[in-house]
Amino acid sequence: MSEHVLVIGSGRDLPTRLRRARAGTRTTVICRLDYLSKLRETTEHTRVIGVSPGAPDAEWLALAEAVHARQPFTAIVAFGERDQDKCALLGQALGLAAHTPRTAALVHDKHAMRARLREAGIDSTASAEVADVDALRAFLAAHGTPCIVKPGGGSFSKGVTLVRDAGEAAAAFARAGGELGDGCGDSVLVEQFHEGPQFSVEAFSEDGDHQVVAVTRKYSDPVHFVELGHVSPAPLTPAQHKQVHDHVERILDALGITSGATHTEIVLGASGPQVIETHVRMGGDEIPALAHDVTGVDIADCLIRHTLGEKVLPGIRATLAAPRTPRSSAIWFAALPASGVLAGTTGLDEARAVPGVTEVQLLVPAEAAVGTLESSASRVAHARAVAPSAEQALGAAREAIGRLTFHLRVHAADQEAL
Repeated sequence: MSEHVLVIGSGRDLPTRLRRARAGTRTTVICRLDYLSKLRETTEHTRVIGVSPGAPDAEWLALAEAVHARQPFTAIVAFGERDQDKCALLGQALGLAAHTPRTAALVHDKHAMRARLREAGIDSTASAEVADVDALRAFLAAHGTPCIVKPGGGSFSKGVTLVRDAGEAAAAFARAGGELGDGCGDSVLVEQFHEGPQFSVEAFSEDGDHQVVAVTRKYSDPVHFVELGHVSPAPLTPAQHKQVHDHVERILDALGITSGATHTEIVLGASGPQVIETHVRMGGDEIPALAHDVTGVDIADCLIRHTLGEKVLPGIRATLAAPRTPRSSAIWFAALPASGVLAGTTGLDEARAVPGVTEVQLLVPAEAAVGTLESSASRVAHARAVAPSAEQALGAAREAIGRLTFHLRVHAADQEAL
């Protein structure tokens, strides 16, 4: 029987790779109407169904059941961050392998995740949902500073603020969406801030068996915690690697994550690893590509084959155990110090000529409106590099970004404000 996969969301090029992975595989997409423009090779899908962003679960379910009754689905997958809850709901209703609705809810709702990890004795970080600025100030009074204020859900590092003084509470609450209305309906979460270097952990699971594929060191803007760069493998001692691996596996178990790719962000402080958040998807920012460079494991390919019912964990472990020449892979991003219109970019050839650089890519087109660093969507270019050491790889990627010149057109009123 040929495979018929229900894809929730857009998934960039992954639905195409899914169809090509096995002859005869078909895909049906159900996604929000505002995601339709992100679909690739739309005519290659068996069908594409768009729903309004506010459509109730019952509508998603009715549409999926109608297709399933005519051409039964053999698998379901959500490659992105959004609508993992819909994937879990439809998977359960149609009898398809997927994360449970409870797991999807724990991963999406950061406050619920914190509560579950405290209950399991894994992470004691104090946190609270706050309905207004007074509640936020009360939390700061009880637990002290520094604290992180952010949307209870969401992604792209949007709306995150480090609060070091109670006087910053009102602005932080507004930025998280509590007053500005840009938090996509999510609550505002405040939690204790842990000092220390930050890392991303890519793992793959099958039947509750977990394997860490790569640990990546990340470098973030110190104000809004938007990622500026990453390097893999992270420069950690064997003991630190074991700490991180064990901690992440306990988190995955506590949240009920038993299968697929995961991306977990942690801080490694003096008291050991502390979780920032976890996701039931691959990492962004080209982190899977960095992992592929240094381990040989193609996480995207593994996820595609896993979706089609193949066992991939033995192959992952064999690849990780195989001898490889040690090397590091890094990425660095460019952001602009002012808002305006990007009139053009020069220095691309010079950036690509830096030894070790494997890719330089512009992330926004010419004549696009651009702003300062508010979220990961604010970044305008990235450069990737491979080298024998983390320091060399990071240095090459940063040098490539440094060779780019961005020509910004601003209004006269904006120029007066600069």
